[in-house]
Amino acid sequence: MNKFTLGGITAALTTFSTAAFAHHPMGGTTPATMGDGLLSGIGHPIIGLDHLAFVVAVGVAAALAGSRLLLPLAFIAATVLGTVVHIMSFNLPAVELVIAASVALIGVVVLSGYRVSLVALGGLFAAAGLFHGFAYGEAIFGAEATPLLSYLAGFGLTQYAIAVGAGTLVVSTLGKAAEWSANMPARIAGGVVAGAGGLLLSEHAMAALGFAA
Repeated sequence: MNKFTLGGITAALTTFSTAAFAHHPMGGTTPATMGDGLLSGIGHPIIGLDHLAFVVAVGVAAALAGSRLLLPLAFIAATVLGTVVHIMSFNLPAVELVIAASVALIGVVVLSGYRVSLVALGGLFAAAGLFHGFAYGEAIFGAEATPLLSYLAGFGLTQYAIAVGAGTLVVSTLGKAAEWSANMPARIAGGVVAGAGGLLLSEHAMAALGFAA
């Protein structure tokens, strides 16, 4: 495998603007069956490229920190909680702006090459996951219990598969003992994610100031 495969894949994923993709796999229709909920949950983290970029970066950072399998669960659990918060009609401030900022921040963390503690990464993943999950909740708001539960299962399993897959790819480039700063494919991927997050952040900032995105 080419050592720059990870950077290439991440670049391909984040080159496109999120505006070109609907964030709702069901086209805005609330899932009504278990199958609809499952498919919607599987699709949401993939077609929302801001979410996808963050989940990929979660897997990369977790692998570099030495917790490829466990640390992503902090993000996934928080996304489930964030969805529940939305379903219960509680509000979080500036959700899309925070999501964009989280994408930029996790990209910078991976790009930096500095080893970050598991506690700090877990805190970042959990805080960001609450907002990402809140955004996921829009697609399932008003659904019955069965499609809601299948939706949660779908996006939880999908996110975990993506994160662990990205982390496994990182491990395969230089091995488990590789220093974070030495893993250039991972750091290139971080730079791409940071750039995508910066673009999203600027779009939301301009929109907030009344400029067309």
